[in-house]
Amino acid sequence: MSELPPDFIHEAPDGYRYESVQFKRSIVAIWTVCSRRFTYNSGDESRCIWGFYDTKKRAYYAPINSKQIGAQVDINSTTPYSAMQLNLRGLELLWA
Repeated sequence: MSELPPDFIHEAPDGYRYESVQFKRSIVAIWTVCSRRFTYNSGDESRCIWGFYDTKKRAYYAPINSKQIGAQVDINSTTPYSAMQLNLRGLELLWA
């Protein structure tokens, strides 16, 4: 397990922590880990991909899923839970 990028701005939400794992040679996968225990997974912690970080380009990427890197994102437009960007349309924009 490697450390979080130095410019990572988020603090883990209550009950969560971040883990960073080497994904490819210059790519780090950042995971949110929920410390609550659930019966559906035999009491293990639950993990969800937050996003990816390219150590050479110093850039963040949204995940398509835990094995596919999506589009580059600005760290300031991400949330503590995910680097995925909201794709709001029409009336959804009124509640954002």
